[in-house]
Amino acid sequence: MELGLKDKVALVLGGGGGLGSAIATTLAAEGAKIAVADHSHDALKKVAANLDTTAAEYLSLDWDLGDLSRIDPNIEAIESELGSVDVLVNITGGPPPTPVSGQDGQLWSDQFRSMVLSVIAITDRILPTMREQGWGRVITSTSSGVLEPIPNLGLSNALRSSLVGWSKTLAREIGRDGVTANIVVPGRIGTDRINFLDRAKAEREGRTVDEVARASTDSIPLGRYGNPQEYADTIAFLASTRASYITGSIIRVDGGMLASI
Repeated sequence: MELGLKDKVALVLGGGGGLGSAIATTLAAEGAKIAVADHSHDALKKVAANLDTTAAEYLSLDWDLGDLSRIDPNIEAIESELGSVDVLVNITGGPPPTPVSGQDGQLWSDQFRSMVLSVIAITDRILPTMREQGWGRVITSTSSGVLEPIPNLGLSNALRSSLVGWSKTLAREIGRDGVTANIVVPGRIGTDRINFLDRAKAEREGRTVDEVARASTDSIPLGRYGNPQEYADTIAFLASTRASYITGSIIRVDGGMLASI
């Protein structure tokens, strides 16, 4: 299937992580020019090695999303080297596992800045050009916690849920300009983040990591964790010209895990 992404410019935030790197290389394989951003220099080096073989053009950006002063210079660098951004994939790192109650106000503020405000501000910086050219995609990756809150991930459940309301509202504002906005919800996708959460849960509950992972996969109708490539393929479709009538939606990539309708 031709996705119509050749020579489109895609910015993938959190592009050095397990999901982000899979998304960046998949969009590159479809012919997109890739700007990949991450705060980890080592992670950027790894994804750059993959992009060397798949991307016609790419740009790596060492970018701490919590530093809002970096937005303008980084977007200007993308526009100068690759062109204006056509596809924005918003991925932010997850906060530490905690209860939702009793957390320090500064922790809430810091995480809101890096997980929510950064996404809104970067999108606002890019949107005028998308709307002017009459085409664009804003795809925001969240967590299954926005549909079924996950125990001991209080900050994530609360902060990522705010992005759902933002994206739905945004979709209604920009739809007639040819720009779509969608939320993608990952279930248990096999990444370092999921491994970290499984280890934390095992330590908290006095179980082995294998026991925790087995209980988790038992709750998934497909009986396994997802592969980052499966998630990336969903993002690539939503980014494509083929997904022109999908907006304001929440797309689950969870192997049927979430019980809610």
